[in-house]
Amino acid sequence: MSLADTYNRQISYLRLSVTDRCNLRCRYCVPQGQMTRLPGLPLLSFDNLFRVAQQSAKLGIRKIRITGGEPLVRPGIVSFLERMNGISGIGEVVLTTNGILLAKMADSLRQVGVKRLNISLDSLKPESFAEITGGGNLRRVLAGIDAAERSGFPTPQINVVVMRGVNDNEILDFAGIATGRGLTVRFIEYMPTNGDSNWDSLYINSGEILMRLASRYRLTPLPRIEGAGPARYFQLDASQATVGVISPVSRHFCAGCNRIRISSDGMARGCLFSREATDLRPHLLQGDDALQQILTTIIREKPLRHNLSEGLQSSGFVSMSAIGG
Repeated sequence: MSLADTYNRQISYLRLSVTDRCNLRCRYCVPQGQMTRLPGLPLLSFDNLFRVAQQSAKLGIRKIRITGGEPLVRPGIVSFLERMNGISGIGEVVLTTNGILLAKMADSLRQVGVKRLNISLDSLKPESFAEITGGGNLRRVLAGIDAAERSGFPTPQINVVVMRGVNDNEILDFAGIATGRGLTVRFIEYMPTNGDSNWDSLYINSGEILMRLASRYRLTPLPRIEGAGPARYFQLDASQATVGVISPVSRHFCAGCNRIRISSDGMARGCLFSREATDLRPHLLQGDDALQQILTTIIREKPLRHNLSEGLQSSGFVSMSAIGG
């Protein structure tokens, strides 16, 4: 079964947050480094998160990305991921993590069937990394990347949120580790998601990022892979290394968006930047048919696009850590 929204986009990808808690305080994720809790409601139980995933699969969801907060801080996450991999129709369960706990958990994650990892890493300099993340330890993340590779994961994708005057001087350094280690590095435009009224002073568009890369490397555009997400990928010189750019502000990818998002307290959104969210809790109480019906409605009412490029300010938005960016 497949399900399309009113703009004929086939919705096959669910981003499912399992917690709003995190062991870092990244400046682009939480307002002024202060963690934003979800308002009033407890986290959904793993049983209910599983039901949401199971009924989503019956509607045509084929890929589930587990997010947070930091998903690895929630007790019981490994057993939950094992259950998720048993859902009929789900082609892959993948995970986004900040890597802090990955060194000791990589083997377990691989054994229960997690297919791929995205790892957030916004600086290769210990001092800058600590500043961006509110005191994070860079060595722990690098050890986590090493552990993931030893455990047999495909090459992790490294996600870098590029901020002018903060870490933009490391763009070529990240390209260097891509070529040196064969990693895929994805540069993400900074977005107004944490209530920062001066977000545009930190913003660098993907065109400028590519120009900086092109100052040292020959960039060969790679063909898009169906279902591989919004990044545009480029091969660096003649190496096997690739870089990607994700351009939610300058070159939005809404026309091809195939995802919905559900936060760890059961609030569903058709778009990351939507001010409207649907509470799944009453429908969970009514049974699986009711849950399927509301998920169908959320998919069919998915908005055409976000309006970041029209100067949207994020006051009133919950933080990325709360809704599972």
